[in-house]
Order: sequence, then structure tokens, then C-alpha cells
Amino acid sequence: MSFHSIYAHGFARVAACVTTSHVADPAANAKAVMAAAKNCDAQSVAVAVFPELCLSGYAIEDLVKQDPLLDAVERGLASIVEASAALMTVLIVGAPLRFGNRIYNCAVVIHRGNVLGVVPKSYLPTYREFYEGRHFASGAGIAGEAIAFGGLHAPFGADLLFAAEDVPGLTIGVEICEDMWIPVTPASELALAGASVLINLSGSPITIGRARSRALLCQSTSARCLAAYVYSAAGAGESTTDLAWDGQTSIYENGVLLAEGERFRQDGQITLADVDLDLLRQERALMGTFDDNRRQRGGSFRKVTFAVTPPATDIGFLRKIERFPFVPSDESLLEQDCYEAYNIQVAGLVQRMRATGTKRVVIGVSGGLDSTHALIVAAKAVDLLGLPRENILAYTMPGFATGSESKTNALALMKALQTNWQELDIRTTATQMLKDIGHPFGKGEKVYDVTFENVQAGLRTDYLFRLANHHGGIVIGTGDLSELALGWCTYGVGDQMAHYNVNAGVPKTLIQHLIRWVIASKQFSGDVNGTLTSILSAEISPELVPVKPGEKPQSTEASVGPYELQDFNLFYTLRFGLRPSKIAFMAFQAWKDVAEGEWPPAFPADQRRAYDLPEIRRWLEVFLRRFFAFSQFKRSAMPNGPKVSAGGSLSPRGDWRAPSDSSAAAWLEDLERNVPK
Repeated sequence: MSFHSIYAHGFARVAACVTTSHVADPAANAKAVMAAAKNCDAQSVAVAVFPELCLSGYAIEDLVKQDPLLDAVERGLASIVEASAALMTVLIVGAPLRFGNRIYNCAVVIHRGNVLGVVPKSYLPTYREFYEGRHFASGAGIAGEAIAFGGLHAPFGADLLFAAEDVPGLTIGVEICEDMWIPVTPASELALAGASVLINLSGSPITIGRARSRALLCQSTSARCLAAYVYSAAGAGESTTDLAWDGQTSIYENGVLLAEGERFRQDGQITLADVDLDLLRQERALMGTFDDNRRQRGGSFRKVTFAVTPPATDIGFLRKIERFPFVPSDESLLEQDCYEAYNIQVAGLVQRMRATGTKRVVIGVSGGLDSTHALIVAAKAVDLLGLPRENILAYTMPGFATGSESKTNALALMKALQTNWQELDIRTTATQMLKDIGHPFGKGEKVYDVTFENVQAGLRTDYLFRLANHHGGIVIGTGDLSELALGWCTYGVGDQMAHYNVNAGVPKTLIQHLIRWVIASKQFSGDVNGTLTSILSAEISPELVPVKPGEKPQSTEASVGPYELQDFNLFYTLRFGLRPSKIAFMAFQAWKDVAEGEWPPAFPADQRRAYDLPEIRRWLEVFLRRFFAFSQFKRSAMPNGPKVSAGGSLSPRGDWRAPSDSSAAAWLEDLERNVPK
């Protein structure tokens, strides 16, 4: 398959379809279904669902018990089956069918000229406006049966699963409307039996507030079942004798809304999304209680297999991929995330100080994003503890390459927050140490190697720990989640170590938004906010290597890659364990065009960048080498600090446990084998 095909990366395209209903006219309804089905096939859809009883119309009351109507339904189904022979899409169509002595409200699963199976509705609403018990028999408990209609034969029962042989992870489970409104739903049992894509064919007349209830049920089912949930409700054309219809369509995955259609349309619609089957499989494997629950239930299901034969070419990508997976582009969600993240950090530090009886904190402030954010977390913590800000012992420690802008910002922030601040110039001590160990710089040579850099980083941390001893405080760490992932920190006596690290769970790409939120929510006074705004505009640099006048300062991202890409790589590696080739595919979809997709609120226009596939591949290789083969020993000894993001933490006591001497070979092989250069 082409690298650019979604089916090469564990995705499958699904559709929730609504056709214009023709009351008690199965021939017309079948024609409408086939028109939509051909549209789905043209768009390489693997699975398409239509509304409940869409072949007959839902609100036809006693007409459903008339043989002419039921005969016409069977003829309509036969025409769909015949026309489906040339289509790749699995069609799931609602129809009333006779079985034994009763009539059943059914979902008919059709593919490539065959009926794969027929699933009867289990739970029949017979209350308020519903009267299904008058017309239909319940399919609950029916298993192992077969049905024949119109010359067609198929498995029949509530015990059916439909599994694709050539799209790994695509297993379909079907329930019908009311089935999702009960406490223990068929979808739950189907998911435990292996269904990854749950389908709901719905009639569901609309009343005020019902659309929200449907959405909540779809979302919660997809979240609880670790599944995709595809929902289609009846729309225009249904009888309005006593009811009305809105044609609601939605597609959820693991609790996240992927797509929804327009309600109250006067014609049909097809709502599309590409669901991530790998993600669902990984979630189920990670969450062991899912399988524990399966073993407790012990249901028995028949599995019907089929071959999708998906296209091997680029068919586009119908899925929103956040450029910044740790930073939602939705303004209200971002505000909520920032509120929670900041208060998690503050609460963590408050509890640590309260538990240890500590009254003072010691922190190094460089004027960069990380130390700035750690300082404003510390300021809020001492405020909540009722301690004076003077109990924050803040130090700026200029070295050989400290810039005037960062030093000015550090001093301004420490003063504005009314901390007990001091400047400690480490250059003399650093020069002496370099001289003592025989480093060329100690003899006056301009050698700026890793030893030169780490002597400065180590001295700063050494000073902070001894100052904490001297003043009876604890050292607050400032290094962030992204730096820990890449090993971009000095081990031991360096910025890797602290008594408590408030930033350990916060990725680099989120920190700037946290600072913006602190400004916008007016956590501090205006002079503090002015300095914070200035700090946000500075380039990320460790400022350890001197540069000549006019030269660009040392850039962290030139060494380890753009943090916006590396945080993307980290999220999908840590949270979902995805293959590098899939991460590269998704990163390309997210970052290939500045003009496509959404950016986080207030993200500066001049900092918006695009990346081509070779650049994405290059930095992903850097990430894989550093994350898997180099930096785990630093994480294995990292200090305490709170988990902040659902994307995960790297604490060996929390989300991530790994050997310090592992190889990156398997990940690099996948990258080499599957991602074009």
C-alpha cells in the first residue's frame, strides 16, 4: 500500500447516512439507499449505516404488519444486495422482516452481493410516543438462527459480529435505537466480544433536548466500550402525523466526537470520518480491566468474516488531527485545560510543602519559559499556604552565554513577584572548575563542548541545593516533560534533579499557553503580566555557548528538533504506543499546510510553520533515538512531580516504566521500512 493510504496505517473510513424517507414505499427507499451507497463506495468507505426501518419508514404504525409492505421490503433488500456486488462498502440497513411467527425490527448487513447477517432489535420501546411492542417481537436472546427472505439466506440473531479479514481491527457490532438507552446495552456485550466499530440504526423522533441525550449516550458508549460509535437517526420524509425528525448523525471514537451532520436537513446526507482502529486496540490492551470485564461476562457470539479490499492509494484523510495534541485548538477546552494544569501543579507543591513542613522554596530563574512558569506556580503555592512571597528564594545565575534580554526578564519577574531574589554569577567558579579538571577553556581556549555546558548547568543546581540546605528550603525543579522525553537535561547535579519538580508533567508546547492563561485570568498584578508577555516572545535557548555579536544564540530546537513536532511524537508514543510510521503519517496530515486545520487560540501568526515529510521523518528519527535508546536513565531517577496531562507522564513510578539500556532498533526499523525519505 501507498504510505499515504489511510488503510496502510490502521484507519478505516465509516459513514452515517440519512436518506430522504418515502413513507411505506420500499422501492423508493431502496433506490435512495443505493444512491448513498454508491457515493460511499466512491469515497472508499468501509462501513455505512442507515436509519432504523429505513426501507419501510419508521412511523408507519400498523402498515408494517401488511404483507404487501413486507413483500416490497424484501424486494427492496434484494435490489440493494444485487447492486452492492460491485461496492467495497459494508451497508447496514434497517428493515422489518418476518421470522418464525413474528415480525422483527432488523439491521441487515450487506456486502458485495451477500447478506452477511441480520440483527434483530432487542429492546422495544412501548411507552409515551412509542408503540413498537404492538408490531415487533424482541430479538433479545435469539442466537444461532438463520433467516431466509426473498431468496436470500443469512445468519439471524443478536449474537452476530462482522469481522474484516483484510482491515486489521475492523469488527462491527450492531444495535438498534432503544438498545442504547438501557442500563446494560447490547453494544457493551458486543464490544467485550471484540467489536471495535459499534453501529446504531435509529428512528428516534426529535423532541426538545433529545439530540443532546443521544449525543451523551453515543459519547459515553464509545468511551466505556473503547470503541467507535456510528449513529444515524431518521430524518426528512418520515411521517409527521404525530412526530418530527431531525436526521441526527454522529461518529464518536473513544469518547471523542469525530464528525456530526447537520440536523433538520430536507435532503439526505452522509457524515464521514476515519476511525483509528490501532488506537482502539491499544487502548483495550492497555486497560486491562476491559478484558477482565470480558471474562466476567462470558457471552458467546458468532463471527461472520468478509473482505473489504480497501484501496491502496491516497484517498485523503477525513479526521481532525491537532497539531498540538497536548494543546486543544478549541478555546474553551484550552482554557479548561490550562486552569486544571496550573492548579494541579500548584496543588502538588502545596501538599509537598505542607507534608514536609517546608516554609521556603529555592528556585533558579533564567528568564526562559520553564523557570518562569515554575516561579509563578511557586508564587501561587506560597500564597495559598499563607506564606510571604519573601519565602521564595529566587536566583538568577548568569553564565558565559547568558543574554541580556533573558537576564533582564528574570530580574524583572523576580522583583515583580516580590520574591527574595539574588544574582549569583557562576562564571568565576565555572572557570576554576574547568581549569581544575584540565579543560581547554580553563587555559583560555574557546572550546565549547558538552563538558563546558554541563559545568554551568551543574554549578547552578549545586548552588541551589546548598542554598536550600542553608535556608531550610526545597529546590523546585523547572525542567519540563518534553526535555525529559528527549533527555535534554543535565543528569544528577544538573537541571534533571530537584527536591520537587512542578513542571515534570507539562510538555513544552503547553507551557506558553499556561503562561498566557495566567496573564488572561489575572492571577498576578499588571507588572508581572507585562514581564510574562515579554518572556513569551523569546526564543528557546539553553544559553550555555557564547556567540559573537550579531550571531544567533544557541538554539535548543536546532539540536533536538522543533518542540512542536517532538511533542507530537511524544504524545502518540507515550499515550497510544503507535508505530513511528503511523505517527509520521499523522504528523504529515497535521503539519503539511499552514492554512489547513485550526491553530490554538492566540498562537502567533509569525510562528506558524509547516513541515514536509522528509523533515518530519528526520526529527522523528532523532526522537526515537533519544527517547528509546538514550535518555531513559535520566527519567529512571527523576524527582517527584505531579502528572498533569492525560497524554501521560514519564515518572518511573507512574505512566512510564522502561529499562535504561534498551534498544531503539525496532522503532527505527519501522521508520526505515515504512516511511519514505
